[in-house]
This record gives sequence, C-alpha cells and structure tokens, in this order.
Amino acid sequence: MQDMVNITFDMAWTDEKTKQLKKLWAEGHTASQIARMLGDDISRNAVIGKAHRLNLAGRTQSRMISSPRINNAQFQQKKDPVQRRTRRPRGLRAIVIEKDFEPENPVSLENLTDKTCRWPIGHPDEKDFYFCGRTPMDERIYCKLHVLHAYQPRGQRTEEAQKTVEEVPSFIQKKVKSA
Repeated sequence: MQDMVNITFDMAWTDEKTKQLKKLWAEGHTASQIARMLGDDISRNAVIGKAHRLNLAGRTQSRMISSPRINNAQFQQKKDPVQRRTRRPRGLRAIVIEKDFEPENPVSLENLTDKTCRWPIGHPDEKDFYFCGRTPMDERIYCKLHVLHAYQPRGQRTEEAQKTVEEVPSFIQKKVKSA
C-alpha cells in the first residue's frame, strides 16, 4: 500500500516529450498549443504542471500586436475657462446649495401623515420629543434638510459621507435660525 503513495503521475511524460516541451516553451508557444503538438495523452493543464515542476521561466506579457500608443495629451483640448460649461449640482449637493429650508413644524407621533417629515427630534423617552413636520422631499419620508442626514451618496465611503454630514449642520443651523 505504501508503494502506491510514491507513484508519480508523469507516466505520459517521456524524456523526448519533456525535451520537446522545454523547446516549445522557450519558443513562446501557449500551453494549449504545446499540448496539441505533444499528442492526445497530454492536456493543457499537464503542460502547465510539468512546466511548473521543471521551473521553466514564467511567461512574459502576451505577444499581442498592439497599435502604437498615443499620448493622451494630444487629445486633451485646453478649453478657455469662459467656454467651460458649469454643471448644475445634482442630488443632495443641490439641496445644500439651494438653502431654502422651510421652518420646522413640530408634529407628535399621533399627528404624523404622509405629508410630514418623519425625522425624530430628541429622544422618545423625553417629554419634548417630536418629529420635524416639514414637507417631505419628492416621494421620500424626510424633508430636504433631513434627506442630507439620512441618505449617503452612492460610491462615497462612510468616513467621507460622515465628514459631509458634519459640515452641513453648521450651515443649516444658521439658515434654520434665520428662517
């Protein structure tokens, strides 16, 4: 039984096939091509495994013929600053720039409707706990102000989103106090 453990699986690899593998490998043929050239009893994976065991040099990048590279700077057009189009902010950034936040309209849990912002203010155990009560934005459950807190822009990391949210309240507090 112990003799069975030491059996190698190189039975298909004769000295002649091994020499041919080394030659074809050095010429840059792919493992699939070498397997076809060596015969039906040799698979692509067998070629790769044998090349690995023989410590044959690893492959360089593909021999694919590519078109000459063109410097990107040739394609970049330097536009006059006046010609550059300014994009209107979209999504949450547009809300921050808009600055038009209606005053808070405190609403109790019993008086909440689909037409009131459901952002909780304070702690539910406290006597003066209420909900924002402003008009919700679009089909959301929060007003413009609280959408900034509740939704994170896609693709933005948590730390970056937190930083953005932390910067907004000081600006918003000034606006809310003046309203």
